[in-house]
Amino acid sequence: MRDTPLTPSFFPLHPLGWVLASFAVLLLVVLALAWMLAGWLAKPYRQQIGAAPAALGAVDVEIASAPGVVRGWYAPGKPGEGAVLLLHGVRADRRAMLPRALALQARGQAVLLIDLPAHGESDGDMLSFGPREGLGIAQALAWLQAQQPTEKVGVVGVSLGGASLLMAELQQAPDAVVLEGVFPTMRAAVDSRVRAALGPLAPLARIATPLLLWQMPLRLGVDPQRLRPIDRLRSLRMPVLVAGGTEDRYTTEAETRQMAEAATDAPHQLWLVPGAAHEDLYQIAPQAYEAKVLAFLREHLQTH
Repeated sequence: MRDTPLTPSFFPLHPLGWVLASFAVLLLVVLALAWMLAGWLAKPYRQQIGAAPAALGAVDVEIASAPGVVRGWYAPGKPGEGAVLLLHGVRADRRAMLPRALALQARGQAVLLIDLPAHGESDGDMLSFGPREGLGIAQALAWLQAQQPTEKVGVVGVSLGGASLLMAELQQAPDAVVLEGVFPTMRAAVDSRVRAALGPLAPLARIATPLLLWQMPLRLGVDPQRLRPIDRLRSLRMPVLVAGGTEDRYTTEAETRQMAEAATDAPHQLWLVPGAAHEDLYQIAPQAYEAKVLAFLREHLQTH
Protein backbone atom coordinates (compact mmCIF):
# COMPACT_ATOMS: atom_id res chain seq x y z
CA MET A 1 0.00 0.00 0.00
CA ARG A 2 1.31 3.44 -0.95
CA ASP A 3 1.54 6.13 1.68
CA THR A 4 -0.47 9.28 1.07
CA PRO A 5 1.89 12.29 0.91
CA LEU A 6 1.58 14.61 3.87
CA THR A 7 1.70 17.72 1.61
CA PRO A 8 0.49 18.00 -1.96
CA SER A 9 3.01 18.77 -4.67
CA PHE A 10 0.73 21.56 -5.96
CA PHE A 11 -2.00 23.67 -4.38
CA PRO A 12 -5.26 22.15 -5.55
CA LEU A 13 -7.21 25.43 -5.43
CA HIS A 14 -10.54 25.85 -7.11
CA PRO A 15 -10.26 28.09 -10.22
CA LEU A 16 -12.18 30.78 -8.33
CA GLY A 17 -9.61 30.54 -5.58
CA TRP A 18 -6.83 31.21 -8.04
CA VAL A 19 -8.70 34.24 -9.34
CA LEU A 20 -9.15 35.61 -5.81
CA ALA A 21 -5.53 34.91 -4.91
CA SER A 22 -4.29 36.63 -8.08
CA PHE A 23 -6.54 39.61 -7.37
CA ALA A 24 -5.21 39.84 -3.81
CA VAL A 25 -1.62 39.82 -5.03
CA LEU A 26 -2.41 42.43 -7.67
CA LEU A 27 -4.13 44.60 -5.07
CA LEU A 28 -1.10 44.42 -2.78
CA VAL A 29 1.18 45.39 -5.65
CA VAL A 30 -1.04 48.34 -6.55
CA LEU A 31 -1.20 49.50 -2.93
CA ALA A 32 2.57 49.25 -2.60
CA LEU A 33 3.11 51.24 -5.79
CA ALA A 34 0.59 53.88 -4.68
CA TRP A 35 2.29 54.15 -1.30
CA MET A 36 5.73 54.60 -2.88
CA LEU A 37 4.40 57.15 -5.38
CA ALA A 38 2.71 59.16 -2.64
CA GLY A 39 5.94 59.06 -0.64
CA TRP A 40 7.85 60.45 -3.60
CA LEU A 41 5.26 63.19 -4.14
CA ALA A 42 5.57 64.30 -0.50
CA LYS A 43 9.37 64.19 -0.51
CA PRO A 44 11.04 67.61 0.08
CA TYR A 45 12.52 69.33 -2.95
CA ARG A 46 15.96 70.47 -1.73
CA GLN A 47 18.11 72.82 -3.79
CA GLN A 48 21.15 74.99 -3.12
CA ILE A 49 20.20 78.48 -4.28
CA GLY A 50 23.10 80.75 -3.38
CA ALA A 51 23.25 84.53 -3.57
CA ALA A 52 20.74 86.62 -5.49
CA PRO A 53 21.73 87.74 -8.99
CA ALA A 54 23.38 91.16 -9.00
CA ALA A 55 20.70 92.50 -11.33
CA LEU A 56 18.05 91.98 -8.66
CA GLY A 57 19.91 93.94 -5.98
CA ALA A 58 18.34 91.78 -3.29
CA VAL A 59 19.42 90.60 0.14
CA ASP A 60 19.00 87.13 1.64
CA VAL A 61 16.20 86.87 4.20
CA GLU A 62 15.17 84.27 6.75
CA ILE A 63 11.62 84.31 8.09
CA ALA A 64 10.52 82.16 11.03
CA SER A 65 7.38 80.07 10.54
CA ALA A 66 5.73 76.98 12.02
CA PRO A 67 7.28 74.55 9.47
CA GLY A 68 10.68 76.18 10.12
CA VAL A 69 12.67 78.97 8.52
CA VAL A 70 11.49 80.26 5.16
CA ARG A 71 14.36 81.60 3.06
CA GLY A 72 14.27 83.98 0.15
CA TRP A 73 15.42 87.21 -1.49
CA TYR A 74 14.09 90.69 -0.80
CA ALA A 75 14.63 93.81 -2.90
CA PRO A 76 13.11 97.16 -1.89
CA GLY A 77 11.34 99.36 -4.40
CA LYS A 78 10.35 102.98 -4.93
CA PRO A 79 7.82 104.71 -2.64
CA GLY A 80 4.26 104.51 -3.86
CA GLU A 81 4.82 101.64 -6.32
CA GLY A 82 3.81 98.79 -4.00
CA ALA A 83 5.39 95.44 -3.14
CA VAL A 84 4.82 91.88 -4.42
CA LEU A 85 5.30 88.45 -2.82
CA LEU A 86 6.18 85.84 -5.46
CA LEU A 87 5.26 82.18 -4.88
CA HIS A 88 6.52 79.39 -7.15
CA GLY A 89 4.85 76.07 -7.94
CA VAL A 90 5.53 72.53 -6.71
CA ARG A 91 9.06 71.11 -7.02
CA ALA A 92 10.56 74.48 -7.91
CA ASP A 93 12.18 77.28 -5.94
CA ARG A 94 12.40 81.07 -5.82
CA ARG A 95 14.51 81.17 -9.00
CA ALA A 96 11.43 80.22 -11.04
CA MET A 97 9.98 83.64 -10.14
CA LEU A 98 13.14 85.64 -10.89
CA PRO A 99 12.06 86.91 -14.35
CA ARG A 100 8.84 88.26 -12.84
CA ALA A 101 10.79 89.82 -9.98
CA LEU A 102 13.13 91.62 -12.38
CA ALA A 103 10.21 92.91 -14.44
CA LEU A 104 8.40 94.14 -11.32
CA GLN A 105 11.51 95.75 -9.93
CA ALA A 106 12.06 97.58 -13.21
CA ARG A 107 8.68 99.18 -12.57
CA GLY A 108 9.77 100.28 -9.10
CA GLN A 109 7.98 97.62 -7.04
CA ALA A 110 9.57 95.88 -4.07
CA VAL A 111 9.73 92.10 -4.36
CA LEU A 112 10.04 89.15 -2.00
CA LEU A 113 10.81 85.76 -3.54
CA ILE A 114 10.69 82.78 -1.19
CA ASP A 115 11.23 79.05 -1.33
CA LEU A 116 8.00 77.43 -0.13
CA PRO A 117 8.37 75.20 2.95
CA ALA A 118 10.12 71.91 2.03
CA HIS A 119 11.38 73.52 -1.20
CA GLY A 120 14.74 75.01 -2.12
CA GLU A 121 16.54 76.16 1.01
CA SER A 122 13.47 76.54 3.23
CA ASP A 123 12.87 74.16 6.13
CA GLY A 124 10.21 71.47 6.06
CA ASP A 125 10.22 67.69 6.19
CA MET A 126 7.58 67.03 3.53
CA LEU A 127 5.29 68.62 0.98
CA SER A 128 1.70 68.96 2.19
CA PHE A 129 0.14 70.45 -0.97
CA GLY A 130 -1.25 73.49 0.81
CA PRO A 131 -1.52 73.53 4.61
CA ARG A 132 2.14 73.59 5.67
CA GLU A 133 3.14 75.71 2.71
CA GLY A 134 0.39 78.13 3.71
CA LEU A 135 1.93 78.56 7.17
CA GLY A 136 5.19 79.72 5.63
CA ILE A 137 3.41 81.96 3.14
CA ALA A 138 1.40 83.66 5.89
CA GLN A 139 4.59 84.57 7.74
CA ALA A 140 6.33 85.73 4.57
CA LEU A 141 3.42 87.99 3.66
CA ALA A 142 3.31 89.44 7.18
CA TRP A 143 7.07 90.05 7.00
CA LEU A 144 6.76 91.91 3.68
CA GLN A 145 3.85 93.99 4.96
CA ALA A 146 5.95 94.93 8.00
CA GLN A 147 8.84 95.93 5.74
CA GLN A 148 6.55 98.04 3.58
CA PRO A 149 4.03 99.50 6.07
CA THR A 150 3.01 102.40 3.82
CA GLU A 151 2.78 100.36 0.62
CA LYS A 152 0.07 98.20 -0.88
CA VAL A 153 1.16 94.57 -1.15
CA GLY A 154 0.19 92.05 -3.81
CA VAL A 155 0.85 88.34 -4.29
CA VAL A 156 1.54 86.28 -7.40
CA GLY A 157 0.99 82.57 -6.74
CA VAL A 158 1.73 79.89 -9.33
CA SER A 159 0.02 76.48 -9.01
CA LEU A 160 0.86 75.17 -5.51
CA GLY A 161 2.00 78.64 -4.45
CA GLY A 162 -1.39 80.13 -5.29
CA ALA A 163 -3.34 77.22 -3.79
CA SER A 164 -1.32 77.46 -0.56
CA LEU A 165 -1.97 81.19 -0.37
CA LEU A 166 -5.70 80.56 -0.58
CA MET A 167 -5.52 77.94 2.17
CA ALA A 168 -3.36 80.08 4.48
CA GLU A 169 -4.66 81.87 7.56
CA LEU A 170 -3.36 85.37 6.88
CA GLN A 171 -2.82 88.01 9.54
CA GLN A 172 -3.61 90.74 7.02
CA ALA A 173 -5.01 90.23 3.55
CA PRO A 174 -3.00 91.43 0.54
CA ASP A 175 -4.29 94.26 -1.65
CA ALA A 176 -4.28 92.28 -4.92
CA VAL A 177 -3.80 88.63 -5.89
CA VAL A 178 -2.74 86.89 -9.10
CA LEU A 179 -3.41 83.13 -9.33
CA GLU A 180 -1.75 81.19 -12.15
CA GLY A 181 -2.72 77.60 -12.91
CA VAL A 182 -4.24 77.08 -9.45
CA PHE A 183 -6.28 73.90 -8.96
CA PRO A 184 -9.79 74.22 -7.45
CA THR A 185 -9.62 71.13 -5.20
CA MET A 186 -7.02 68.56 -4.18
CA ARG A 187 -9.12 65.77 -5.69
CA ALA A 188 -9.20 67.57 -9.04
CA ALA A 189 -5.44 68.22 -8.89
CA VAL A 190 -4.56 64.59 -8.16
CA ASP A 191 -7.03 63.19 -10.67
CA SER A 192 -5.83 65.39 -13.53
CA ARG A 193 -2.18 64.53 -12.86
CA VAL A 194 -2.93 60.82 -12.62
CA ARG A 195 -4.84 60.93 -15.89
CA ALA A 196 -2.04 62.80 -17.62
CA ALA A 197 0.52 60.26 -16.34
CA LEU A 198 -1.58 57.23 -17.36
CA GLY A 199 -2.22 58.49 -20.89
CA PRO A 200 -4.33 55.89 -22.75
CA LEU A 201 -4.96 54.14 -19.42
CA ALA A 202 -6.55 57.29 -17.98
CA PRO A 203 -9.81 55.47 -17.02
CA LEU A 204 -7.77 53.70 -14.33
CA ALA A 205 -7.63 57.04 -12.52
CA ARG A 206 -10.93 56.02 -10.94
CA ILE A 207 -8.87 53.54 -8.93
CA ALA A 208 -5.51 55.32 -8.69
CA THR A 209 -6.78 58.71 -7.53
CA PRO A 210 -8.59 57.41 -4.42
CA LEU A 211 -5.55 55.24 -3.57
CA LEU A 212 -3.36 58.34 -3.50
CA LEU A 213 -5.86 60.52 -1.65
CA TRP A 214 -6.58 58.06 1.18
CA GLN A 215 -2.93 58.26 2.23
CA MET A 216 -2.96 61.99 2.96
CA PRO A 217 -4.49 61.68 6.45
CA LEU A 218 -1.97 58.93 7.28
CA ARG A 219 1.09 60.74 5.97
CA LEU A 220 0.21 64.40 6.54
CA GLY A 221 -2.67 64.43 9.01
CA VAL A 222 -4.68 66.33 6.39
CA ASP A 223 -8.11 65.48 5.02
CA PRO A 224 -7.97 65.96 1.23
CA GLN A 225 -11.68 66.76 1.21
CA ARG A 226 -10.84 69.97 3.07
CA LEU A 227 -8.17 71.05 0.60
CA ARG A 228 -10.42 73.18 -1.56
CA PRO A 229 -8.77 76.46 -2.64
CA ILE A 230 -11.89 77.34 -4.60
CA ASP A 231 -13.91 77.62 -1.40
CA ARG A 232 -11.43 80.08 0.08
CA LEU A 233 -11.42 82.06 -3.15
CA ARG A 234 -15.09 82.79 -2.67
CA SER A 235 -14.36 84.75 0.50
CA LEU A 236 -11.74 87.10 -1.00
CA ARG A 237 -12.55 90.79 -1.19
CA MET A 238 -9.46 92.22 -2.91
CA PRO A 239 -8.97 92.38 -6.71
CA VAL A 240 -8.11 88.96 -8.17
CA LEU A 241 -6.70 87.96 -11.54
CA VAL A 242 -7.04 84.26 -12.42
CA ALA A 243 -4.78 83.05 -15.24
CA GLY A 244 -4.21 79.73 -16.95
CA GLY A 245 -3.40 78.01 -20.23
CA THR A 246 -5.97 76.71 -22.68
CA GLU A 247 -3.95 73.48 -23.10
CA ASP A 248 -3.24 72.89 -19.41
CA ARG A 249 -3.94 69.24 -18.53
CA TYR A 250 -3.24 69.72 -14.81
CA THR A 251 -5.49 72.73 -14.22
CA THR A 252 -7.83 72.63 -17.19
CA GLU A 253 -9.35 75.62 -18.91
CA ALA A 254 -12.71 74.66 -17.43
CA GLU A 255 -11.21 74.60 -13.91
CA THR A 256 -9.52 77.97 -14.45
CA ARG A 257 -12.85 79.44 -15.52
CA GLN A 258 -14.45 77.82 -12.48
CA MET A 259 -11.89 79.50 -10.23
CA ALA A 260 -12.52 82.93 -11.76
CA GLU A 261 -16.28 82.51 -11.45
CA ALA A 262 -15.87 81.62 -7.76
CA ALA A 263 -14.45 85.05 -6.97
CA THR A 264 -17.93 86.50 -6.81
CA ASP A 265 -17.26 88.90 -3.93
CA ALA A 266 -14.10 90.39 -5.44
CA PRO A 267 -13.34 92.46 -8.54
CA HIS A 268 -11.93 89.68 -10.70
CA GLN A 269 -10.45 89.11 -14.12
CA LEU A 270 -9.84 85.97 -16.17
CA TRP A 271 -6.88 85.61 -18.52
CA LEU A 272 -6.48 82.48 -20.63
CA VAL A 273 -3.25 82.11 -22.58
CA PRO A 274 -3.87 80.40 -25.95
CA GLY A 275 -1.82 77.25 -26.43
CA ALA A 276 -0.20 77.37 -22.99
CA ALA A 277 0.01 74.22 -20.87
CA HIS A 278 0.81 73.96 -17.14
CA GLU A 279 3.95 76.03 -17.56
CA ASP A 280 5.47 79.44 -16.92
CA LEU A 281 3.02 81.91 -18.44
CA TYR A 282 5.54 84.74 -18.28
CA GLN A 283 8.03 82.70 -20.28
CA ILE A 284 5.42 81.64 -22.84
CA ALA A 285 3.89 85.08 -23.41
CA PRO A 286 6.10 87.76 -21.82
CA GLN A 287 4.62 90.76 -23.61
CA ALA A 288 1.04 89.70 -22.99
CA TYR A 289 1.94 88.89 -19.38
CA GLU A 290 3.34 92.35 -18.79
CA ALA A 291 0.34 93.96 -20.46
CA LYS A 292 -2.14 91.92 -18.45
CA VAL A 293 -0.62 90.77 -15.12
CA LEU A 294 1.97 93.44 -14.39
CA ALA A 295 -0.47 96.16 -15.44
CA PHE A 296 -3.06 94.64 -13.08
CA LEU A 297 -0.60 94.80 -10.19
CA ARG A 298 0.44 98.37 -10.95
CA GLU A 299 -3.20 99.47 -11.16
CA HIS A 300 -4.05 98.05 -7.73
CA LEU A 301 -0.79 98.66 -5.87
CA GLN A 302 0.34 102.06 -7.04
CA THR A 303 -0.59 104.89 -4.64
CA HIS A 304 0.63 108.03 -6.41
